Amino acid sequence: MDRFALGIDYGTESVCVLLVDIRTGHVAAQAVEFDGHGVIDPSPPTTGWARPLDCVLQHPHDWLDSLSIACQSAMKSAGASPDQIVGIGVAFTSCTMLPCLVDGTPLCTVERWKDVPLAWPKLSKHRAARADVDRINEVARERNEPWLSRSGGTVGAESFFPKILETLQDEPSVYEAAQVWIDAGDWLVWQLISGIYPHSQRTDIVRSTCQAGFNEMWNKATGYPSREFFATVDPKMADIVAEKMPGRLESPGARAGLLSPAAAKLLGLREGIPVSAAIIDTHACVPGSGVAAPSTMILVLGATGAYLMNSRINAIPLDIAGVVEEGILPGYTGYEARPSRVGDTLTWVARSLGQSQEQLINDATALAPGSGGVMALSWLNDRRSPLTHKPVSEAFVGLTPSTTPAQMYRAAIEGCAFHVQAIRESLQAAGVPVRRFVATGELPAKSPLLMQIYADVLGEKIALAESDRPAGLGCAILGCLAAGREVTGYPAISTAIAAMARQREDLRYRPDLPAKKAYAKLYPIYRSLAEKVRE
Repeated sequence: MDRFALGIDYGTESVCVLLVDIRTGHVAAQAVEFDGHGVIDPSPPTTGWARPLDCVLQHPHDWLDSLSIACQSAMKSAGASPDQIVGIGVAFTSCTMLPCLVDGTPLCTVERWKDVPLAWPKLSKHRAARADVDRINEVARERNEPWLSRSGGTVGAESFFPKILETLQDEPSVYEAAQVWIDAGDWLVWQLISGIYPHSQRTDIVRSTCQAGFNEMWNKATGYPSREFFATVDPKMADIVAEKMPGRLESPGARAGLLSPAAAKLLGLREGIPVSAAIIDTHACVPGSGVAAPSTMILVLGATGAYLMNSRINAIPLDIAGVVEEGILPGYTGYEARPSRVGDTLTWVARSLGQSQEQLINDATALAPGSGGVMALSWLNDRRSPLTHKPVSEAFVGLTPSTTPAQMYRAAIEGCAFHVQAIRESLQAAGVPVRRFVATGELPAKSPLLMQIYADVLGEKIALAESDRPAGLGCAILGCLAAGREVTGYPAISTAIAAMARQREDLRYRPDLPAKKAYAKLYPIYRSLAEKVRE
């Protein structure tokens, strides 16, 4: 009898469920179900809500309803029985988080709070907490908090605690009513192993080291920031961790618990299936891209994305967005560097120039590196890592009346590629080697020009992940780990990844020698411009 692992991957507006053969990694079936309410932006309507444009919410019922439909659809499509499922893994957009009651009930589903926006789950791209994150960063720098260097020297407005502080400042009654603050991925796992609410038990909460480390200012050595730090931020937050953040911490792939009877009924599965601790959706692309070895950087390239790597070396590179022990896979230190939204940047350039990306790619492919003397910093959606300390904006240098749209488009790609090289140098300067590159996401398959420029700038071969659903596949692999060796036969995570995920054999990008030499001369100019803009 074939046996499968279930990979559950939550996106911004939908959930994708993959049914994966645990021996080969073959996807037996997949199903996508869109959320009934979509992205709630900026409803539910409330009078006096001061910042509606930045308020981006979701309905928690969608997470369970969509999962139920997608899971049963995938099972039916594969003709699989519940007895064939050995493990479940979950990925979620990050940082999506919510306040709830101690029994797992989302606060927004309680009649008293249903029309108060800050009682609802805040989506990853909710960025209304800008003033609140400024306060957190100010206090952290004044106190010289040791954990700050692991976050690239700054905390982002979209992360966990700024959203809590925003609630405390703008809706203190919601803050007081919230008995548990939790990441959405951790909440979903909680529901699977202890729910469905209102029957969830506080003692069953498992918080992932992935979300905690990359979004919640946690690290393995010292835990969350101190009570004194939170008291300085706001006295009412002094005991936030002790009082409103219960649960034990586990790395992705660790067994969080077993599927509860109520959750099994909801998904059309059997109770008792092992469930892995959650992982951030982009970070699930690491195992899903077939990468088990350290020192291989995964370039997750889409509208947003991330640059991720595992290493056996635990160091603090300058300005890297996240350094988390066991933050991606057990036994490794996970590094996250955040790109400046490559896909969004290229879309904006094409739209602003009034041309299609297809035409611009075609025209830009015929151009030489640095064509027309144009250079772009490609910081349209903020500068993240490295050089994270101050907000900056997109900048083109070297424009003249004869500059063409294709030159600007190519310069934007080159700026994104230079960004990767800067991140690589930051890691290597801290003694963390970067030896290989693997690309995944929406863009690599769509733009050979993008991938070739990346290979030329880095001077390295770039492999492409075989799976077009690497996050879901990565979750399935984590589900196998949660099931254990006695069930799957895999003695280590590297064995499972090697068997279930891989890179394409038919396509690898190799650097062109003349282009590599040209970019080696242009890159120092880019770094000089970047430093001057930051100053």
